[in-house]
Amino acid sequence: MDVIEVQGLSKVYRSRRGRRTAAVDGLDLAVPEGGVFGFLGPNGSGKTTTIRCLLGLAKPTDGRVRVLGAEGRDQLAEVMPRIGSLVEGGGLFPTISGRENLRLLAGLDGIGWRRVDEVLEEVGLADRAGDAVRGYSLGMRQRLGLAAALMKDPALLILDEPVNGLDPAGIREVRWLLRRLGDEGRTVFLSSHLLSEIELICDAVAVLREGRCVASGRVDDLLATAQGDRLRVRAPDLDAAWLALTDAGMVVERSADALQVSSRDPARVSEVLGSRGIWLTELRAEETSLEEEFLRLTETAPIGAERALT
Repeated sequence: MDVIEVQGLSKVYRSRRGRRTAAVDGLDLAVPEGGVFGFLGPNGSGKTTTIRCLLGLAKPTDGRVRVLGAEGRDQLAEVMPRIGSLVEGGGLFPTISGRENLRLLAGLDGIGWRRVDEVLEEVGLADRAGDAVRGYSLGMRQRLGLAAALMKDPALLILDEPVNGLDPAGIREVRWLLRRLGDEGRTVFLSSHLLSEIELICDAVAVLREGRCVASGRVDDLLATAQGDRLRVRAPDLDAAWLALTDAGMVVERSADALQVSSRDPARVSEVLGSRGIWLTELRAEETSLEEEFLRLTETAPIGAERALT
């Protein structure tokens, strides 16, 4: 079951001069139930606008959005008690304490105050809960926003840059918390620019470029596909190896001690070099990080040609 379904989503903004800017342009997206799903893209790719459309904070110009089976703002209101969210620019009252902020939310949602103390403990704010929010760092405000998102014990969490402003220790704690929530069967949908964190925490991802999805699927499938595109080659005579492979029509790049060959066929590489009497000392798939694959996708992927990996 998909807890988030987006079909042909577009959001166009008009300036005072009448200029039209498409923040999201024909986006298709499916997020399965359970686990942690990463939503990736460069600044301006449409991540926050999409999240605002999912939560009913922005009205789509075109397309369909379904969240927990609800479509449209009226239906969305019925499922909001099952959704927790942290959105860029979320409102907090700066002159009162973190605990008082959460108690106000608890009163609006009919939640007992005991839950306030539970979520403050979960996000590591229990010791500073009595301090006024105006004295909080950016990271502490993010923690408080995450605590607010957890108040309803939601089935679906929609989080926009949840570790923004956190120090390394805080990032590790939030990573552990979100991973635990996903393992419990909840769905955590999060956007982030920290690709190393996404690689560590997420089961699946979608990559946006210019308001459209250019790749989606499980993280390990995305990396396996990327790693299959390049081979690392080492031989006693790299110049001779480079010449043999380029003569065979292969695209080859050279580093200080190895060649990087754009190929998925190690047997062919071995055959070409063997025919020239060049014996390999190393031949393996080039390891690729999510950051490298992300950059490749967002810089070179043709718009309108999504690569699905599921």
